[in-house]
Amino acid sequence: MITKKKVSLVGFFVMLLMVMSFAVSQFQSSLTKVDYVEGSKTLKFTTKVSTEQIANALKVNASSAGFNAEVAKYIGKNFSVAVNGENKSLKVTGSQVNGETVFIYFEVDGVASISTLKIKNNILLDVYPKQLNLVNIAYKGSQKNMTFQRGKETAEVSF
Repeated sequence: MITKKKVSLVGFFVMLLMVMSFAVSQFQSSLTKVDYVEGSKTLKFTTKVSTEQIANALKVNASSAGFNAEVAKYIGKNFSVAVNGENKSLKVTGSQVNGETVFIYFEVDGVASISTLKIKNNILLDVYPKQLNLVNIAYKGSQKNMTFQRGKETAEVSF
């Protein structure tokens, strides 16, 4: 005979297993916001990542003196942009550690207009197999979104 106590006990163990499975399979993500500044013809990027995860990927303590330089090198190797089929140079303008989050700022100059925007985003994909990178783009009143993960590191949108 099944009692309420047995049902509650089984329910507790099922919930415990679910919670443990989430703890084991870590989910990592980054978020990049892209804004077009028409006056300066610039694409401005702000990327938000976990301090612990980026420090682990760089093998550098986030509070160390060389952290910002390592972040700039890492972005240069793991993020690229092509506008209208032309590869563009990224200029990392800084990064800021804010507790559990690191904000990374970079830009692309000389963008008169955009008909296509192609981005390759490998941020943390080499270290975290389940990493998901989201990119939100604002261009002249239009909003576009991109999603990147291992096996899908490149995406393109049209305006």
